[in-house]
Amino acid sequence: MVPTMTAPPVTHTSDSELIAESRTRPEAFAALFDRYSAMLYRYVSRRLGPEVAEDLVGETFLIAFDRRDRYDLTYPDARPWLFGIVTKLVSRHHRTEAARYRALLRSPVDDVAEGPADRVADGVTASAARRLLAPALARLSKGDRDVLLLFAWGDLSYEEVAQALGIPIGTVRSRLNRARRKVREALGHANPMQDQE
Repeated sequence: MVPTMTAPPVTHTSDSELIAESRTRPEAFAALFDRYSAMLYRYVSRRLGPEVAEDLVGETFLIAFDRRDRYDLTYPDARPWLFGIVTKLVSRHHRTEAARYRALLRSPVDDVAEGPADRVADGVTASAARRLLAPALARLSKGDRDVLLLFAWGDLSYEEVAQALGIPIGTVRSRLNRARRKVREALGHANPMQDQE
């Protein structure tokens, strides 16, 4: 009789469980890198460009690893914590970020759409909005820009943005409202980032 091989059951370990485990078995922390490094890379890459993103993502995980003993294990999702760390690192590169927005004005539209029809439609929309969006983002205060981009590009909820930045949820709401209003005004009251309440 040939023994049958069955796959081990898939277990979904929460981030807080991985962090707790990594306190005694440090290699467990690598699973967090596997889960979130690509997400953080995309976020930083959009803000500062790919040249800086890899280094900042690596630095984010080094800082997180060093601080894992202080992580509040009552939070099962580590994304806000990691986005908070990377956002602080991004703030050290404010000149790079402003230069990135100026460069976006001069560069061709990124080719990220799925098919040819999508690329044409997205390209027309993006190129029309880019000339207004980049300077609008550059003119936002650091706090307003961080909230807007964590929400829009980081895909964090209001609560997660508040946790990431260590600010009250009411502050998140007011900053997001102000940032959206300023971006809409810069775009002639069009809204490229749909409101998600």
